[in-house]
Amino acid sequence: MSKKISEKEQKKEKKQKKVKIKAGRLARREAWMGVIFISPWIVGALMFLLYPMIESFDFALNNIRITAMGMRFTPVGYGNFTQILLSNPEFVPNLVNYVVSTVISVPVIVVFALIISIMLNQNIKGKGIFRLIFFLPVIIVSGPILNMLNAEGAGSITALDTQAITTAINGFLPSMLAKPISGLFESMITILWYSGVQILIFLSSLQKIDPAMYEAAKIDGGSGWECFWKITLPTIKPMILLNLVYTIVFISNNDTNPIIGLIKTSMFSGSTEMGYGYASAMAWLYSVVELLLVGLFALLFMAKKDVYAKQVKKAKKQKKKDEREIRRVRRRSARNAAKQARAESK
Repeated sequence: MSKKISEKEQKKEKKQKKVKIKAGRLARREAWMGVIFISPWIVGALMFLLYPMIESFDFALNNIRITAMGMRFTPVGYGNFTQILLSNPEFVPNLVNYVVSTVISVPVIVVFALIISIMLNQNIKGKGIFRLIFFLPVIIVSGPILNMLNAEGAGSITALDTQAITTAINGFLPSMLAKPISGLFESMITILWYSGVQILIFLSSLQKIDPAMYEAAKIDGGSGWECFWKITLPTIKPMILLNLVYTIVFISNNDTNPIIGLIKTSMFSGSTEMGYGYASAMAWLYSVVELLLVGLFALLFMAKKDVYAKQVKKAKKQKKKDEREIRRVRRRSARNAAKQARAESK
C-alpha cells in the first residue's frame, strides 16, 4: 500500500515538473510589439552595419591599390596594424590625447547638461525659449560651421584667461595630461555646445518623476539637496549612462576630431604604404579604444541590482533547495517502505 502511494506521489511530482507556465496574451502581444519596434534597427544593422564592418576588417588585412582594372588586394596580415602602432608618428599621440580629453570632457558635458536640465525643469517663465537656446547649436552647428567658428575664436574663452589657465596647468601636471586639460578650457564653449541632446534626455527623465515623492520627502524633513541625492539621482541614473555613451560616440565621430581627419588623410593618400587598407586598420584600432572607453564608463555608472531583488533571488534559490531536499526525503522514505514491505512479505 505504501509502495503504491509513493509511486503516485512520484508521478504527481513528474507532472508538476512538466507543467510550463505560458505567458499571457497581453505579455505575448507586448513582446511582439517590442520586436516590431526594434525590427527596423535590426534590419538596418544587418544590412548597413554588419556587412561593412566585415568588409572593413578584410580591407585592414590587405594593402589596397586602386588601378585602372579596379581594386588590387595584396594580403599583408596584421602588417597594417603593426605599422600604425610602431611607425606612424601621429596616430598614437593623437589617440592618447583623445582618451585623456574624452575622459575629462565627457563628465563635464553630462554634469553641465544635468544642471541645465534641472534648472529648465523648474517653473520659470519662458522656459521653452531657454530650451530652444540650448538645443539650437545641435541643429545649427554642423562640422564646417563649427570649424569656421573655432577658426574665429568663438569656441573658446578669452585668450588672457586661457593663457593663465594653461600656464598654471603646465606647471603642476606632466605634458601628456596638461595638453588635453588645457585644450578642454580652450574649447570650453564648443564642448558645452554638445550638450543639447543630453539636456533633452535629462528633461524627459526628470518629468517622469512623481512629484508626490518630493512632497513626501519634504514632509519628512528632507531638504532639496537630500531630495536630489535620494530621489532625483537614483531615478535618472539609467539616463546618465545613456548620456555618457551618447557623448562618447558623438565626440569620437565628430568632424573636428583629429583622428577622424587622420583616417581620411590616410584613406586618400597616394603613397604605397597607405590607402584603404591602412585607413581601415587605423579605424579598427580607434574603434577598439572607443569601445573600451564606453565599457569603462558603463562599468562605473551601470545600475546595480537592488538589495531587495537580491534577497528575493536568494529566497527563490533557498526555496528550490528546500524542495529538492523534500523530494529526496520522500524518495528515501519510499525506498525504505518498499524494503520493509518486501521483508514482511517474506
